[in-house]
Amino acid sequence: MKAHARLTACFDGSRTVLRELRSMAPLTLFPRRGSGATAVVHLVNSATSPLGGDDLLLSIHVGPGASLRVSGVAATLALPGLHGEVSLSTVDVVVESGGALEYLPEPTVVTARARHRAVFRASLASDAYLHTREVLVLGRAGESPGSLVTTSDVVRAGTPVLRQTLPVGDSALDGSLAVLAGRRVLATDLEVGGPERPAASGEWWSRSPLAAGGTLVTSLAPDAVTAMKGLAEAS
Repeated sequence: MKAHARLTACFDGSRTVLRELRSMAPLTLFPRRGSGATAVVHLVNSATSPLGGDDLLLSIHVGPGASLRVSGVAATLALPGLHGEVSLSTVDVVVESGGALEYLPEPTVVTARARHRAVFRASLASDAYLHTREVLVLGRAGESPGSLVTTSDVVRAGTPVLRQTLPVGDSALDGSLAVLAGRRVLATDLEVGGPERPAASGEWWSRSPLAAGGTLVTSLAPDAVTAMKGLAEAS
């Protein structure tokens, strides 16, 4: 299955309005009415997805001065295809001058035998704001995970802020202290255009200022709730 959902937010002088809201199954976008100056849209996977062989694309465009929050409502399950095909989920973001985007999906669970690739790309103006979070869960309870390659590519005013690729699903690597240390959940939180925060770390989390601006927080945990607590502690 191939699907391309589109979302465009513009500032009309007093509030943010949605100029384009185009869903395509299994990617369904629900706007929340009466959300104030910031437009709020909920993202729902309306069918079992991503399934091996799926190619899903979500395009988000935030115009000058607009403010948009996109949030998930349920976890995403990456599922295996009949013949071991790779599934692909891409989020392509543009935030123009003075614009702000919060992209906060729910966790992605990599189920047994799944082969999934997740890509997040963002192009930001020099004074744009971005806050995004990714929570990866390796398998359901009592289940060995399939494989996942997740990539983040964030550019601000033409300068790379974060370019990072992480493969997970190899038990030897995932158990290494250099990768996941045997932890089942990896959560990351990226903020660009917010207040500068110094480097810090806790038992299973770290906060790193980025050379081109922005802050990346990483949390490892045995479950998603504990991972989110790590992100909150680093905030």
